[in-house]
Amino acid sequence: MKKIPALLVLLFCMQLQSQTFVKFNGATALFLVPNIGIETSIGEKTTFSADVMASFWESFNGHNPMKFITITPEVRYHFKEKYNGFYVGGHIGADKYELQKWNYWDSNRYEDGFGYRLGATVGYNLKLSDKFLLDFFVGGGWHQGFYKGYYNDGTPGRYEKAPNYNKSGEWLPYRGGVMISYKL
Repeated sequence: MKKIPALLVLLFCMQLQSQTFVKFNGATALFLVPNIGIETSIGEKTTFSADVMASFWESFNGHNPMKFITITPEVRYHFKEKYNGFYVGGHIGADKYELQKWNYWDSNRYEDGFGYRLGATVGYNLKLSDKFLLDFFVGGGWHQGFYKGYYNDGTPGRYEKAPNYNKSGEWLPYRGGVMISYKL
């Protein structure tokens, strides 16, 4: 009886593996920000993609932290065929960060928090061979952040006075690059 579930898992993995790509973002790697992912077929012209991007920079420009991790699951619709040509995708993602927001770049403030993102991606898959493809993409959407604001110059305490977490919601471009993809 135990052989049937094991056989089903094996058959599912074989089917999944034959239509699955592992991906690495060459563009973000240039900035020492790894972005890896996986994409698999879920329909005739649809795929499911999930990626993780992280920055481990203790400081950006000498004194501002730039640490974050994002997780982005996404459903993609390919206009021509899967893994070849233009596509659009919709995603919901989560992030954890310790960084200086773009509107505080000329100040002594940074934020430590977490958030979620709702957005879309537009991209193009360029098939190089049966095993390799390039995935050019850009994306963005609504980011809702929950953070505590601190000073980065040694001043004690928080710069904002929210009792728990401060909130910030904004429309942002927050993803893009060139994924180098390999078919398993």
